[in-house]
This record gives sequence, C-alpha cells and structure tokens, in this order.
Amino acid sequence: MKNYIKKLRSKFKNYEIDGYVIPKNDDYFTEYSKLNRLEVISNFSGSAGLAVILKNKNYLFTDGRYTIQSKIESGKNFKIHGFEKLIDCRLFENLTLGIDPKLFTSTQIKNYFLKHNKIKYVEKNLIDEIKKQKEHTSIPFFSLDKNIVGESVNSKLNKITKYLKKNKSDYIFISAPENVAWTLNIRGGDGPNSPIPNLRLIISKSKKILLISNIKKCKQLLKNKIIKKDEFLNVDTLPSKIPHLKGKNFIVDDKSCSIFYENLIKSKFKIIKREDPIYHLKAIKNKTEIKNMINAHILDGVALTKFLFWIKKINKKKITEVEAAKKLENFRKLNKNFLYPSFDTIAGSGKNGAIVHYRATKKNCKIIRKSDIFLCDSGGQYKYGTTDVTRTICFSKPKQRIKNIYTKVLKGHIAVATSNLKKDNIGKKIDNRARKFLKQSGLDYAHGTGHGVGFFLNVHEGPQSISKINKIKMKAGMIVSNEPGYYEKNKFGIRIENLVYVKKLNNKIYFENLTLAPIEKELINYDLLSELEKNYLFKYHFEVYSKISKYLTLNEKKWLATFI
Repeated sequence: MKNYIKKLRSKFKNYEIDGYVIPKNDDYFTEYSKLNRLEVISNFSGSAGLAVILKNKNYLFTDGRYTIQSKIESGKNFKIHGFEKLIDCRLFENLTLGIDPKLFTSTQIKNYFLKHNKIKYVEKNLIDEIKKQKEHTSIPFFSLDKNIVGESVNSKLNKITKYLKKNKSDYIFISAPENVAWTLNIRGGDGPNSPIPNLRLIISKSKKILLISNIKKCKQLLKNKIIKKDEFLNVDTLPSKIPHLKGKNFIVDDKSCSIFYENLIKSKFKIIKREDPIYHLKAIKNKTEIKNMINAHILDGVALTKFLFWIKKINKKKITEVEAAKKLENFRKLNKNFLYPSFDTIAGSGKNGAIVHYRATKKNCKIIRKSDIFLCDSGGQYKYGTTDVTRTICFSKPKQRIKNIYTKVLKGHIAVATSNLKKDNIGKKIDNRARKFLKQSGLDYAHGTGHGVGFFLNVHEGPQSISKINKIKMKAGMIVSNEPGYYEKNKFGIRIENLVYVKKLNNKIYFENLTLAPIEKELINYDLLSELEKNYLFKYHFEVYSKISKYLTLNEKKWLATFI
C-alpha cells in the first residue's frame, strides 16, 4: 500500500495537482464492484469509502458501519473521518485535487470540494496507471419473463415517458444499471453479488430507446430480439452519437450520472431535472415480485434454520468463522434455485462481531469459542428473489448484561415490525422506535435501522430506508430490512435482522415479515418483554414453523418447535 501511495504522489507534479481523490465506486456507481481501486491505495475493503491522497497526508472517509474496520485496515497510513466531514470539506484548503470525471457526479464534487478547494479532471485513472485492474469476465445479459417480474417492458416505458412529458423533457439518461435492468426486465453478472448488467439507457418521450453497453454482453438480447439492432449502441460510440440526437433537453440522475456523461450531454442539450423516477417506481414491488420474494425467503429460511441447528446442536468441532460461513453457503446450495450470496457473509465471533461489516478471511479469522456470542449476517440471490438476514446466537450461558442488551435490541426489532404505518409512515419515525429501548440505557448504534432491498437485484436500494434522516413515505409493496443492533468494541456485536414488506389489506397498512428463521431465545431476558412482545415472538415462530418445517429433518423440526 505504501508503495502505491508513493507511486501515486510521483504523478502529482506531471498532472499539476496537490492531491488525488479515489472513491469506492466504479463508473457505474454500483455499491459492490469487481474493481478495488480504493482497497489498492488504502487497504480498506468496505463497501462505502473515499480516500484523498495529498503530498504529505492521507485521508479516508467512511460511515458508521466501518468505524472499527477502517481503523484496523487503514489507520496506520490514513486519518479516518466520517462522511459528514466531506461536506464542504475544510480538513485541507486551497488545493487542486485531481479526479477521474467518470467516477464522480457534479453534485458530489460541489458538496465536497468546490467551496474550499479546486478540482482538476484527470482523464486517465491514476490508480489504474500504477496498478492495472484485472479484466473480469461476466455472463451475457439475459431477459426475465413477465411471469417472473410481473410487468411488461412496454408498461414500464409508458410510466417513464409519462414522466418525461409531465416534465417537458425530450430524453432521460438512465445511468444506474439497476434502473436499466428493472426497466428492460434484464439481468447480468457484472457485480460480484448481484445480477446487475453494466449498461446505460436513453429513453425519448416518444418511447424510443438506446441501450448503451458492450456488444459481447448483449448478443443474447439481440439474438432473441429483446433489443433491436437500431436500439443498441456500443459504449465507445456514445460521444459521437449524442450530438446527432434531436431535441432540446435531458433528465439525468444526480446519484449516478458522472461528470463525464453530464458534460457530454450538456455539450448539446439543456439538463432540466436531476432525478431518475425509476428509483421510486422500482421500490414498489408488484404482486408477482412479492410472491417470488416470499418463495425465495422460504428456501432461505430452510437453509439458515438447518445451519443454526447444526452449529448449535450438531457440530462438536472447533470451527473458524470462515468455516461457519462456508457451511451456511453449503446449506443454501442444497436448493437448486440458489445462485450465489447477495453479499459476502459477515460471520463475527466475540470481538469480531463488533465490526459491523466484518469480513472473515483465512488469514484473519478466529475460532468460534463457546463463550463468544456469534453474529452472522448473510443473504442469497435466488431464482427469483434477494434475501438478507442476521442472527446473533450463543453457545453457553450468556452474561446477564449481554442478555439485557440483546433483549433491548429485540424490543427495537419488534417495535419496527409492529409499527403503525399510518402514524409512523416515514423511515425517520420508525428509526426512533428501533432505538428507543437502547437509548433508555444510554446505548445506540451507528448504522441505519433498515435499507430498501431489490427484487433479484441489489441487496441495498433506495429511496426508502429506516434511518435518522430518511423522509420517504412507506408505501405498499416496498421492502426494507429491520436490523437494529449494538456493538461494543473488542467485546461483542448484536444484530437481529429480518426483511419485511409493506402490505395493504382492508385499508390497513403494515409490515409483513419475509424472513423465516428462529430468533435466538437463550439470549432473551423474558422479564424485559411485555405480553405484546412475547405474543409477537410466539406468532412469529409459529409462522416460521408452519412454513418451513416440512422441509426439515425430524430432529430439526423438534428443535424448531421449542421456539414456539
């Protein structure tokens, strides 16, 4: 790492810059990318981060999930700050910072650096110059039938063109790959844990489309006439195509349209709005998507329940965190509809559980001890659905203090699950419910309580979430995670996570659980639970047993029945 920093600094003089900025994202702004530029320069492996390398200092910015991890991985060579310090950044001033214009939006640069520093576009990516990135092979893009996704491409295009006409726009440039995937009912394999196809899309108000990608990846779509030849454009030829489009204005997405593409569009068109409506359209799952997600969670619940039974009751060996994660994946693989994990499993035992997004590797993992509590956050991509679930378990009698904290996390989890969505209808209000019981003891956690989840897409998606700042209204069909937690540095971590969807029935709107797996009972102090909370747990475990017991062995069934 030090060597790469030195090599990078040696280029500053040639490019007339005082520093260089490296984000985690690739040029498609995907959360989980196969590229690792940020890790190359900083050794930080988390999913959200940004590094600034100056002549004499290095800064790493990340969020509350990675406070401990970033210090372990990068603390020797970087000053570490939360993302909030990036807003109108004053940690350094009057400097010229080099950036790759394909990796930043104009909104980011304006919010972060333009008030106290200058920016210079460097067309060549300087990290790639010092360490060539691997060429990753990816599967060809494929289409999903309407009976899987529940809505035709034509229906989706009608909604988008209606938005264009309402905003008096000639075109929209869809730069977020997951939004293109949703619109055209296609998937791919360009991300490590998501069926994301790397592509962009232009849609005109007359419903004409122009798909921008790599011809090799689109061969199957062209062959099956999902896309016509005149609707496809190779990514390299877009700059020469833009000036020949007829019209006056464009809508772009300020979350994923890079400075490079914005400048390309601005050379001929006026940008009139910076919001992609597909985030909101995609967030509301239709009946078919919900049905498929329910089925995927039954399969996932079976795998996780088998794993929990195995690790608590069957396994007698000393195993590592890596071995536990592999065993869980093997249980998932027993089902033919399982494709791959929806993110790298977080298997943290004892003090590693306190690292919110801990990743165990053969080099750094520890043996799971009987005296430790074990946090396991995992998920799967299935045909067809995306899952994400966390369970915290113990192997021996836990200390009373840990039981009390676990129970307060559980109370927060139940409070979210039982929210009155007519009253507490935005993420901010629901987040307060999740933290209430911990806060009574002066405790809290640094991450949001829940994130949106895609349908056979990204495990994290917006615009809805359960967090201290989110004001998006919960609507029928939305899916979010419910995952309060508590983390004590060098000691333990606790998190309980289910996915839920917003259901509307007889004028009632409420959360319905998707996740079906037992919640650790040996960590509960039942004296701290109300009758309503005890009833919730009984009903939840009864539902789990009812839906998955038929897929279990006799011993697994008997064990699961003890939770009711």
